[in-house]
Amino acid sequence: MKKNIITISRQFGSGGRTVGHLIAEKLGIPFYDKELVDHIALESGFAPKFVEEHGEHSPGKSVFSYAFAPQGVPGVMNGLSTADFLWNIQCGAIMQLAEKGPCVIVGRNADYILKDRKDCFHAFIYADKEFRAERIVRLYGESDKSPLARLQDKDKRRSVNYQHYTGRVWGASENYDICLNTGTIGVETAADIIVSLIKNSDE
Repeated sequence: MKKNIITISRQFGSGGRTVGHLIAEKLGIPFYDKELVDHIALESGFAPKFVEEHGEHSPGKSVFSYAFAPQGVPGVMNGLSTADFLWNIQCGAIMQLAEKGPCVIVGRNADYILKDRKDCFHAFIYADKEFRAERIVRLYGESDKSPLARLQDKDKRRSVNYQHYTGRVWGASENYDICLNTGTIGVETAADIIVSLIKNSDE
């Protein structure tokens, strides 16, 4: 079956968002990243900044952090915790976007949410810490945390969020159709490889 929907999961600083954007440009299909955040914000009533930070990051660095997250009350958010309410909205939004047709979706556990669709292609983008540390400083500037600490914090919280909601290991190769190291092959080449695979998927 033709693979029309591409999900991009990525380590922080690996260039996964850029890879996704390049794929969408090369294939002439919609790209959902900030647009997805805005859609979820509209549906949930949360601010876009809140959705961007909490939609794919756990409250802490352990799965136990969810046990201490604020819990819902009857009649408010269907009694769900903030995290669970946001997860449900996120799932619905991603499924709706996939129903619209070919697209690229970055992050937010889209690979799991769309795992039962046969028209999806799931990619994981990663790179060594040195490559990613240099890249985040170049793109986002310095902060009070060291680049390596920023990488570890973001990746850990993405990993915990993924494990909590999917029961799977974030970054494990068996969860994706392809894993690409941008630190070795570069962002542009990673995008070209995926585009080539998509174009040949119905042959």
